[in-house]
Amino acid sequence: MTDITVPNDCITMAEVRAGVDATDRALMELLDRRFGYMRAAARIKTDRGSVRDEARKAAVIAAVRTDSAGRGLPAEELADIWERLVEASIAYELVEWDRLSAEGAPRSAPAR
Repeated sequence: MTDITVPNDCITMAEVRAGVDATDRALMELLDRRFGYMRAAARIKTDRGSVRDEARKAAVIAAVRTDSAGRGLPAEELADIWERLVEASIAYELVEWDRLSAEGAPRSAPAR
């Protein structure tokens, strides 16, 4: 089987499934990076109360809704997924913030 990089190039269900599986792995890599940013935010933020930022959450979800609609994707469904993603990110960041606080870690960006 050839390496399929474009969905329109698929001619068999095996190729479609291989493409979906490869895309899922790529999404996991991106989610790993996204949650890395949550760890960075937990390290940088000096106040636990600043972890939840409803204005930022609304802006992120609105951007997903707009981008999805522009791509002809199901905007409301993807906004719902992002709602859950952002909530999971907030929960993860809070756990990380608490862990760093318990360890007495300094609250600042690392020296460059």
